[in-house]
Amino acid sequence: MIYFKLNKITKNTIFVIVFVFFFTLQALCVEKFNKANKIADYFSGIVLLNQDNYNESFQYLRKLDGLENVHASYSLKYLYSLINSGNFYQAFVYSKKLEKQKESSFESNLIIGIYYLKKSKFNESKKYFLKAKQKKPKLILDNYIIDTLSNWSSVSSSNLEKSKFILNKMDNRFDNLKKIQKVFLNCFFKDGKTEVEFEALINNEDTDFSRYNYFFVKYLDRIGKGSKAEATLKNSLKKFPRNLLLNQYKLDRKNSKNNSYFNCEKVEDVVAEILYITANALSSQSIYSLSNFYLNLAKYLNKNFHAFDTLLAENFYNINNFAKANEIYKSLIVYGSAFEWYSNKQIARILIQENNKESALSLLSRSYDKLNYKGIYEGFDYAEFLKNNEQFEQAIKHYSIILNKIDLSHPLYPEVTDGRGVAYERLGKWDKAEIDLKESLKASPNQAYVINYLAYSWIEQGKNIEQSLRMLEKANELKSNDPYIIDSLGWALFKLNRLQESKKYLQLAVSLMPADPIVNDHFGDVLWKNGNEIQARYYWKFVLNLEKAEDDLKNKIKKKLITGL
Repeated sequence: MIYFKLNKITKNTIFVIVFVFFFTLQALCVEKFNKANKIADYFSGIVLLNQDNYNESFQYLRKLDGLENVHASYSLKYLYSLINSGNFYQAFVYSKKLEKQKESSFESNLIIGIYYLKKSKFNESKKYFLKAKQKKPKLILDNYIIDTLSNWSSVSSSNLEKSKFILNKMDNRFDNLKKIQKVFLNCFFKDGKTEVEFEALINNEDTDFSRYNYFFVKYLDRIGKGSKAEATLKNSLKKFPRNLLLNQYKLDRKNSKNNSYFNCEKVEDVVAEILYITANALSSQSIYSLSNFYLNLAKYLNKNFHAFDTLLAENFYNINNFAKANEIYKSLIVYGSAFEWYSNKQIARILIQENNKESALSLLSRSYDKLNYKGIYEGFDYAEFLKNNEQFEQAIKHYSIILNKIDLSHPLYPEVTDGRGVAYERLGKWDKAEIDLKESLKASPNQAYVINYLAYSWIEQGKNIEQSLRMLEKANELKSNDPYIIDSLGWALFKLNRLQESKKYLQLAVSLMPADPIVNDHFGDVLWKNGNEIQARYYWKFVLNLEKAEDDLKNKIKKKLITGL
């Protein structure tokens, strides 16, 4: 018997898979596949595919060669397992087999087209992209991608104006993707306006095109404009100091390392970037398996652009496949110190999720000490990590180092003072915490969560309650429906004995955070004060059963259950 960890599909889904499989095979009387071991292989492969365990899924589905003739959905699932497990050439061979059997699909034609595009057989690639379109893709995005890939298959035998004309005729719902492609078309055809087009893109105020600062700097270096590349890189990092590609490229330039991950005069590099954009869009909609499919197609076209793997790892993290995410992050470490620092931060995040805080702290401490250049942003990220993991004294030390280097006008100033203020408050050093929190709001007055932290702290100390209420009303306008702010607002009203108003807000907070101990305790208090004593006791008792409830809170509630308020 085969055992599975069924954490991604329900028992009902399993039943449907098995029922459809049995029914189809029985109806067709296909003896070859109507055997327990073959059914088990199919079942295993589908379950593992749904769990995004692509390598394992592939090992089962590969045993069922020929099943596509009697079970239509098998070929699609097998192609997904092949591409997402990195077996592109096998996916190509299988897609050609489907073509011979007249069983081709959108996905199989897309794979064949990309294979030929990689081989610079552009007439062949275009032919298969057009075949894919004839299969009527399910998603509007798929349809646009096919039109785009078909256009890029034609650029080598076309010209700039014709290629832009075809691009402009495409779906206007993908206007941002069209803007990116226009720049790449200028670059591909070595047009004199390429720099101007790049500058217009990265300076666009309506959309975040920060990623393309890296491509612009790369382009300037490649055409021999090193001084402008240096200035552009410096300015870009000032605006986007955490951009991984820019930070690594800065180090590579300094070390005279040839970073040749992307060239906009190569069709396969441009198409890989377009597929990455598609994968990113799908990931943002939590369609992770399909996002990984497009990502792996992108990786086939441009295997050296390791930044693609950052999205792949994030997708695995988002589906709680920490082992696979961890594996990818570890593989990125060798590509430079910026990648190493980034990857170790993500690995530490995984260790925290796995309740291994000690290892996480040890890893990131070693990684930070190893950095040759400890800039303000690296120091801030490390200080935040320390604070979030209750290493408050160490966090304060690193926050203070940063504050000695920046002033009120620096974009990090409100975050650093807020972080240090929280660390001071957690250590019971309220006088210092209050100064820092006020400084944070002085630099950036509309920080809803900082407002909430300061106001709630005052309320708990029984001071400035009227002022706190006004502050919390402002915070609630800035961040509507935030349960923490709503709870604080209700608690301020409670302290001012405005009990009916308080009940309204605290009831809403409970509905938004039903398992939060403090919110339930507050709601119990306001119920008691409003004369609903039985209900109050219910909420207090509920808190006693919550694992997150601290012992101090539980002791207070035990007294309230005896004596009331």
